[in-house]
Amino acid sequence: MWSSEMIKMLGEGVLSTLYMTLVSTFVGYIIGLPMGIVLTITDKNGLHPNRIIYKICDVIVNIVRSIPFLILLVLLIPFTRLLVGKSYGATATIVPLVVAAAPFIARMVESSLKEVDAGVIEAARSMGASNFSIICKVLLPEARVSLVTGMTIAVGTIFGYSAMAGVIGGGGLGDIAIRYGYYRYQTDIMFVTVIILIILVQILQEAGMRISKKIDRRLRG
Repeated sequence: MWSSEMIKMLGEGVLSTLYMTLVSTFVGYIIGLPMGIVLTITDKNGLHPNRIIYKICDVIVNIVRSIPFLILLVLLIPFTRLLVGKSYGATATIVPLVVAAAPFIARMVESSLKEVDAGVIEAARSMGASNFSIICKVLLPEARVSLVTGMTIAVGTIFGYSAMAGVIGGGGLGDIAIRYGYYRYQTDIMFVTVIILIILVQILQEAGMRISKKIDRRLRG
């Protein structure tokens, strides 16, 4: 088991898993953050209520989030192949990961922004601040601790999704666990990959929580 080839494969699996997770999280936030802001400001109690826009975004988020990730992987195979030229491997897996992550992130962002004290928003309004200024200078800064905490949760969730992608040859540690641990009955390899996955998740979660606590201390200080 501990041959140089196996160690190299596990190392590449770790890098592929981190690559998929971090890139998917980044792109997911590029899509999900604006969507979460739109959901917040177009809500009936938002800065600029708009029932139609809110309902459209809300339905999109709910529909995508209701589809199990493994099914979403299969559904998006033609779209993934169209974008990257293939439906397997780490880069191809990023496509369904982003589609799954963006609505989840949007809902997390919406929840964080709605935690901001309404009095702070009203104070900014009374001073003549525009909606754009309120979003950039009040909502996002005031919610940054909650946003960082939400990002930590999102990274852990996307990390889990990336491991599930191994079922269809998505690459990374999940792919190694499926190919060797399941199809070849090498349970020792599956056990090692699971341990590595747990360690990586704990590291990412701990890093996120430390950043969140550091920001929180600065705010209180």
